[in-house]
Amino acid sequence: MTNTISQHLPLQAELAQTIGAHAQVPGDFPTAIAGLGFFRREQPSSPLVCMVEPSVILVAQGEKKLWVGGEGFMYDTSRFLLTSLDLPANSEVLQASPEQPCLGLSFKIDVQMLAELAAQSDPPPYRDVAERKGVGIGSVTQPMLLAFQRLLALLDEPDAIAVLAPLIQREIHFRLLQSDQAARLRKITAVDGQGYRIAKAIDWLKINYTSPLRVEELAARVQMSAPTFHHHFRQLTTMSPLQYQKWLRLTEARRLMLNEQQDASSAAFKVGYESPSQFSREYSRLFGAAPKRDIVALRGQRRSTDERQDAKIKSPSP
Repeated sequence: MTNTISQHLPLQAELAQTIGAHAQVPGDFPTAIAGLGFFRREQPSSPLVCMVEPSVILVAQGEKKLWVGGEGFMYDTSRFLLTSLDLPANSEVLQASPEQPCLGLSFKIDVQMLAELAAQSDPPPYRDVAERKGVGIGSVTQPMLLAFQRLLALLDEPDAIAVLAPLIQREIHFRLLQSDQAARLRKITAVDGQGYRIAKAIDWLKINYTSPLRVEELAARVQMSAPTFHHHFRQLTTMSPLQYQKWLRLTEARRLMLNEQQDASSAAFKVGYESPSQFSREYSRLFGAAPKRDIVALRGQRRSTDERQDAKIKSPSP
């Protein structure tokens, strides 16, 4: 194991250098390659509420942890994070500093591409592990790192992205199906499987989160009985369908208040709440502070971050 990790170090260092060049200040950064983003963190942080799409998160430097349903999933340069569903979670930075920032990438999974590749390859031997959840930790492999290295290199050759990026992205999906997380991914691609049906239900919830939710009707929509649907939904997401809808409503209300300057009552009604007081109670339970107080704190953090970024841009490191 030690030898394998040591073999990865030069590749990890090169990935970190590339990511650092494109993410020179703390934040999250999209790239010219669809589905690929970079992140940079310069200090440890307590868990922050987030939504994680079906994706691979690869850390080139530093260490992070994702909390889902009270369970922590730690990942670093030797372990990648895989999420096979849209999951409400809390993201924590464990290891980072201005001198040694936490650097990494997010790579969005194309479920259709994954299904095509899964149909063309033999499934791995059955492993009796917790593939029931929509999140897991996998071992980073050298072929996986080499594929990501080639993908990132295309950022310096923009004219080649349209032609070569889809080929490398396809290879990355294949490498994932060869990894120790293959069983988790295959559950989502199996059209007749429970994971696929729960993913379809989540897609519906994301579009219709403002509407009243009748679990029996949603279960019927994805061709499952209500008890079976409820059981598998909780198993994969660690929350009930109603809790999932509530999370969608509250995070969207937070965005409306923070980015669109809406007051708490307006945001509450817009996302489907009928009672501002109920909205305030549930918002406080999720985010740890009443809506107005939370938004004031977030705006203060944003101003502080912007000032640090401006200072860093004006005084770049030699």
